[in-house]
Amino acid sequence: MLIRLLRKYLHPYFAQVGLVVALLVVQTAGALYLPNLNADIINNGIIKGNLRYIVTTGGVMLAITLILGVVSIVAVYWSSRVSMGVGADIRGAVFTRVQGFSAREMNHFGTPSLITRNTNDVQQVQLFLQVALTLMVIAPIMSVGGVVLAIHEGGSLSLLLVVAVPVMALFVGTVMKLVVPQFRTMQVRIDRINQVLREQITGVRVIRAFVRNASERERFGEANANLTSTALRVNRIFALTLPALVVILNLSSVAVLWFGGRLVSEGSIPIGNLTAFLAYILQILLAVMMAVMMAILAPRAVASAERIKQVLDTEPSVTDPTSPVRPARPTGTVEFRSVTFGYPGGERPVLRDLSFTLQPGETSAIIGGTGSGKTTLLNLIPRFFDPTSGVVLVDGVDVREQDLEALWSSIGLVPQTAFLFSGTVADNLRYGRPEASDAELWSALEIAQARDFVASMPGDLAAPIDQGGTNVSGGQRQRLSIARSLVKQPKIYLFDDCLSALDAATDARLRAALKTATRHAAVIIVAQRVSTIMHADHIIVLDDGQVVGMGTHAALLSSCDAYREIVRSQLGEDAAA
Repeated sequence: MLIRLLRKYLHPYFAQVGLVVALLVVQTAGALYLPNLNADIINNGIIKGNLRYIVTTGGVMLAITLILGVVSIVAVYWSSRVSMGVGADIRGAVFTRVQGFSAREMNHFGTPSLITRNTNDVQQVQLFLQVALTLMVIAPIMSVGGVVLAIHEGGSLSLLLVVAVPVMALFVGTVMKLVVPQFRTMQVRIDRINQVLREQITGVRVIRAFVRNASERERFGEANANLTSTALRVNRIFALTLPALVVILNLSSVAVLWFGGRLVSEGSIPIGNLTAFLAYILQILLAVMMAVMMAILAPRAVASAERIKQVLDTEPSVTDPTSPVRPARPTGTVEFRSVTFGYPGGERPVLRDLSFTLQPGETSAIIGGTGSGKTTLLNLIPRFFDPTSGVVLVDGVDVREQDLEALWSSIGLVPQTAFLFSGTVADNLRYGRPEASDAELWSALEIAQARDFVASMPGDLAAPIDQGGTNVSGGQRQRLSIARSLVKQPKIYLFDDCLSALDAATDARLRAALKTATRHAAVIIVAQRVSTIMHADHIIVLDDGQVVGMGTHAALLSSCDAYREIVRSQLGEDAAA
């Protein structure tokens, strides 16, 4: 999985990777050549007392060392450029794919997991690549080259490599086999930590109000302890790795000096060759050390790559059609034809056999009890979900046959939970139409009953808004969200219970202003309060996912028991009479 991911995203950096590999080959070849020169200095210079040879060969070694230093710096620079670029490309690909997810895919992965996959998981792959571009090139060349040159320097001593190298390879393989499952578990537990933290930060007021601080600390402590225990298991394995390899190195060095010393005393090999052989043994072990570093990074990178590929390989259930159809005359007409919708895994449909038409120039309202499917119905219009059966049409064309961006551009959505982005008031209002003038912004604020409080803010339109709009009240967030939708000037307005935080007087003024401002568009309001929708041109009453009544307020009072019960519960017996 990791190799497939890197193969795809390394392709644009083929030239840079080739340059890095070439530089590292030069660097490794130079490093392998130095012990041979050192052996020559000992054999031909020191033993023979040839000072000129020592100085000349030493100068060559110094020049090679300086060149290798420059080559190493350039190689590290380009390997960093490549790894950072690949990391940025993968993050961009994950972000783009998540942007195309419908609510179904978002619910499948979960927000904390998607955040972890696009940050921590990508970082693990990026770190692995940066190290791999150096170590994965150097280690095999150095190990193979070291073995070949060691055999060349001391043939009989080379039998020691037959024992040392397989032992080290077996040890590294065992370590990787043990830690790969642990790293997979670790990434899942990082997801859990993110989920718990996100819930506790977002719901801090609820936690305090219900005096659940102790239980939340316990919940976080459990998630933290699980992650800690997994990390400790991994680190204990790696804690044994380095000492074990050092033991193998030391035993190999002792064996080389023991047997090599006897061969030198017998005159079988020169002492310079013994020194070079020992240097090559050290270089071989250094290559194994590099392999161990890769063993530390590779399992976690493999686990992270699997999680990233899960996101990238998930096809959104809501996609653009291959041959999109544009409505002949976009007016804002919305029609439901025998629409049924059920969530995946649900026991029964949330909406059942809905058929009605919502006309432009009219205010249509949807009301019903909690869980009756009001918000789900609204989400079918911008195609956040596709119906299980039936057809949703906008301007006479099935929404599944329309280009998604074209469909969304004709819709102004004000969600149930108002959300503002970090920036200024003007930035948020221009979110749907960046070219809107200041005059248009003030006009939208006037209609949304938000002009007064924005004008009183320091900087008015340039006043800062914190992420999520946490520096303004709930009612102010709702009014700014409504103003943002008005600035967009869409053909269809979807208001999802977005007036709940307003007092009755502000609600009434806003509805009256909306009536004039949206007279050429279709306005669809989901509401809990009868007072918000009683003056609508068309009211749809939902009960258990079915339409049980349609008509005006007066007509429904006389014909729909469910609507009459809602009115009675909110406004009293006299209003329901």
